[in-house]
Amino acid sequence: MSISIIPVLLKEMQQEAQTTRKMLSRIPEDKYLWQPHEKSMTLQHLAVHIAELPAWVTMTLTTDGLDFAANPYEVKPVANNAELMNFFEESLAGGKAHLEQANEADLEKTWVLRNGDMVLSETTKAEMIRIAYSQTVHHRAQLGVYLRLLNIPIPGSYGPSADEGFQQ
Repeated sequence: MSISIIPVLLKEMQQEAQTTRKMLSRIPEDKYLWQPHEKSMTLQHLAVHIAELPAWVTMTLTTDGLDFAANPYEVKPVANNAELMNFFEESLAGGKAHLEQANEADLEKTWVLRNGDMVLSETTKAEMIRIAYSQTVHHRAQLGVYLRLLNIPIPGSYGPSADEGFQQ
């Protein structure tokens, strides 16, 4: 029996979106330019990157790859949390729509991440979508550290957090 991966990816996208919404909603707008270390992203930059990651599903399904050398990264400007949340919802809606329209054969095609001549990753499109999901979890965890350092209560991700009354 073969299991279609598309429903699994859609379910995971929706589950992770719930947690991402909770995390992004906790960001204090007056701390957008704060960063825990000079080599760290600002809170705003990190939040925008998290908000855009569902759009990587769209990019993966509509291209054969990304070349950072030819497409330098630019942080989308957001002035407040309403704009941040709208950006996240747009990214999510686009990623979901493209995934719903995809088929298994689309997901088996190769997708290449590069920086000029240097190939950083060569995977199937399905694998790249999973990497994008992993990036969401990774950067959301970073955001949790930022929020903790700012003494902002952390929402639970896969169960309650210590700030929600979870005791070990």
